Amino acid sequence: MKKVFAILSIVAIFSFGSTLKVVAQDAAAKDQVTATTDSAVTDSTQVTEAAPAVAEEGGMHKGLKQKFIEGGAGWMAPIAFCLIVGLALCIERILYLSLSSTSTKKLLNSIDEAWDKGGVTSAMEICRNTRGPVASIFYQGLSRYDEGIDVVEKTVASYGGVQLGLLEKNLSWITLFITLSPSLGFLGTVVGMIQAFDKIQQVGDISATIVAGGMKVALLTTVFGLIVAMILQIFFNYILTLIESLTTDMEDSSISLLDIIVKHSKK
Repeated sequence: MKKVFAILSIVAIFSFGSTLKVVAQDAAAKDQVTATTDSAVTDSTQVTEAAPAVAEEGGMHKGLKQKFIEGGAGWMAPIAFCLIVGLALCIERILYLSLSSTSTKKLLNSIDEAWDKGGVTSAMEICRNTRGPVASIFYQGLSRYDEGIDVVEKTVASYGGVQLGLLEKNLSWITLFITLSPSLGFLGTVVGMIQAFDKIQQVGDISATIVAGGMKVALLTTVFGLIVAMILQIFFNYILTLIESLTTDMEDSSISLLDIIVKHSKK
């Protein structure tokens, strides 16, 4: 699973680097177009008329890229980083939790049948060859069978807590990115507004163009930050649902395991 997470992280980093490279190239091209069209009013009018057609051809991807440039790479890049790393962590957790789920009824029946044929050793072998936290808890409990039912029950409860901690691994980092992305957006908005007021002070007059342009750029960071937070929150809630399902399954199956142990200890 660590290899899967590493691969996803590398792909995300390369994708993010490629996006920044394209953004830089677009920004340079924009400066060149502005420099070459300052002396020709007719050419600038033609470029303005052709821009909507290019935007329509690019679709949503080009529109998002343009808004990314307008918001400023200095503030948009950290928000994009939160999205990429947060999604990588979410995907890693979803894959881990999906592979951790097992059919507990089938496992309990297999343990019961194996115990009838070969004793507790055969039942432990079934647990050893089954993946998932439930099988690991069963194995730890059966390994203490000779010490009594009370010890088995305490072992199952203690190791259940350990497995729950493994299920909740990296959730704090996902929560951090959910909180950090809108905070970075708000910070970019505040800084953008300060810069807009600085321009007004330098000009000495309140211009609608200066105020509107500065406010637009400032608010873009907040919009992107909130979008990133909402995307990560959806994945986070889905992960919590998977963990809750696995936890309930572990508790119910642990009680059934104790019933099987009590049944065979009376024979």
